[in-house]
Formats: sequence, structure tokens, C-alpha cells
Amino acid sequence: MTSFIQTSPTRTLSNTAQDHYIAAEAPFSTFIKKGQVVRIEDSYGQQAVDTLFYNAHDFSERYSSQDTMREQGAAYISTGTKVISNEGRVMLTVTADSCGRHDTSAGACSCESNTVRFGHYTKYLHACRDNFVIEVSKHGMSKRDVVPNINFFMNVPIEPSGEMTIVDGISAPGDYVELKAEMDVLLVISNCPQINNPCNGFDPTPIRVLVWDDEAA
Repeated sequence: MTSFIQTSPTRTLSNTAQDHYIAAEAPFSTFIKKGQVVRIEDSYGQQAVDTLFYNAHDFSERYSSQDTMREQGAAYISTGTKVISNEGRVMLTVTADSCGRHDTSAGACSCESNTVRFGHYTKYLHACRDNFVIEVSKHGMSKRDVVPNINFFMNVPIEPSGEMTIVDGISAPGDYVELKAEMDVLLVISNCPQINNPCNGFDPTPIRVLVWDDEAA
């Protein structure tokens, strides 16, 4: 496969502060400093990227999907969205989005939910919640600290009735979302391993995470 990398005149691969390749189905975390810009790139298209943010200096302050949706009055994440913490503070701002919209209602897949949705034979398949628990444990947290997350690049239409369905993704190879950190944050990712619904096109693929300093943003 060929990765499709998009850059801007001020953000080039040569001036990145961080450049990470995240394998299919893998967890990942890194610290983002206030003022830095992080790009999450769907390198091959139709790959859900389950994402959480924590205050880098106080992990008890973390992403709140409810406060984020309430603050913006919309169900999806896109350009201009302010990512809000459970303390009501702005953690990051979405500054660019080549995909169009991102889910923050459907949550992360788990062994338990896979069993309910798809049958007992899926019980031992890898899941995002496992990835999150593995990754936050590296920072002294536990499964109690895994909260409802953002699903970048996951397509979850919400019907007028309130029903939600995970359908084929709309992200193309190289699509990305960029966020500017408004405080020092810990970024935690599960590169979604789900193969029982179309959130990953039934074929999980690698992603890329890049970080630029504020002067390059």
C-alpha cells in the first residue's frame, strides 16, 4: 500500500516535532504541548481512530463528549469544534478537517459489546477498550479512566428518531484532522481493530500522527 501524505506550505515533513506511524489495531499515546498542532492522518482511508485526551498535568481532567457536544450545539466533530474537558475548559480546537465530520457518540468497541452485537465467537477478538486500558496504564491510569471518546473518521449517521448506525466511512486515503492544543495534553489513541462492522472497511490499516510546534503552525 502507498500512504498519501498531504502537507501545507507552513507544515512540512521536515519541520515536524513528532512523526509517528501507528500500526493497524495498535494503541498509541504521546504528549502534546500547548500551542502545538497535532495531525491525525487516515493514511489509507476508512479507518476509525478512537481518541481520548487528558490534561497532561492532571489526568482527572479529561475529554468530555457531553460537554463538547453541548458547547457547540452539534453532534459531530469538525473544523471549529472546541474539544471540552469535564472541567468545562477548552483542551484543543479543531483547525482543519479534510474529511468533514467525526463521531463522538458511538463510543469504543469492547469484547463485551462485540459479543452482544455480533455473537459469542467474537468474544476474544481485540477491541478498542483493551487498547485504551493498555495505553492509559502506561501513565498510571486504569480502566476507570477510560471515558467516552472521539471516533475520528468513523461515519455514524444519527436519524431523526435518535437511532445511530455505523456505516461505511467517508474518509479517503490521506484525509486528516488537525487540532491545536489549548493546554498541555496527553493524546491516547486506539487504531480501531474492529472487523465486524464497516467502520474500518472490514480491513484495519495503519495511521500516522504528526505534531508541529506553534511557530510552524
